[in-house]
Amino acid sequence: MRYAILSDIHGNIEALEAILDQFDQIGGIDRWYCLGDIVGYGAEPDACCSRIRDLCEVTLLGNHDAAVAGRMDYSYYYDAAREALDWCRERLSPDNLAWLEGLPYTHRVEHVELSHGSPFQPEEYDYIFALDQARDLLVQKEDLADVTFIGHSHLTKVFALTEDDALDVVAPKFTLKPEMKYVITVGSVGQPRDYDPRACAGIYDTEARKFEYVRVDYDIESQRQKIIDAGLAHNFGTRLLLGI
Repeated sequence: MRYAILSDIHGNIEALEAILDQFDQIGGIDRWYCLGDIVGYGAEPDACCSRIRDLCEVTLLGNHDAAVAGRMDYSYYYDAAREALDWCRERLSPDNLAWLEGLPYTHRVEHVELSHGSPFQPEEYDYIFALDQARDLLVQKEDLADVTFIGHSHLTKVFALTEDDALDVVAPKFTLKPEMKYVITVGSVGQPRDYDPRACAGIYDTEARKFEYVRVDYDIESQRQKIIDAGLAHNFGTRLLLGI
């Protein structure tokens, strides 16, 4: 089976359609999964929700989705982010809002775990983007799936867990070793923050145990202008140009 795994779309329909077109060109996708944060920052949250609803077998609840759906307190978010979430909620169709309200935090299929942030206490949305955070998982290593796919940080970080340590894996494509467990951040479709502005997602081949990042250019300027026209913070659009 070949899984397409997307995360952190954040209302960026241009990036979403570009990455889906790229997957169509690659072909051979058996299942589609989304790790959450479909809304927030970008200008077309409703269109992105509708597209993901139609496409993905399983979609998880990201922290921005949870905020918009009334499932978490986001009063402590900085002003621009909080205002963007209020703006998103006002523009979601009743059907899409109800859909967000019912999304799960995690999903496990065979030897694969899907989560937005850390799979332990997923409603807390803890980050895993540094070796120390990956090493903290070692005490619960037996409870981890063979491979856990996460989003949340908008990075392309991969950690391999041995019996007593966590190691960085730095490669756009690699084979998973059977003696290790892996935590793979699949990057962000709509707001990459790894200094590469291209939309990013991943493909996992369950039989070959191979993972590959998929990246594609898209019309950033169009989304940036939509953000400005919507009255959202200009920084949400500017950072798309730099991938930060």
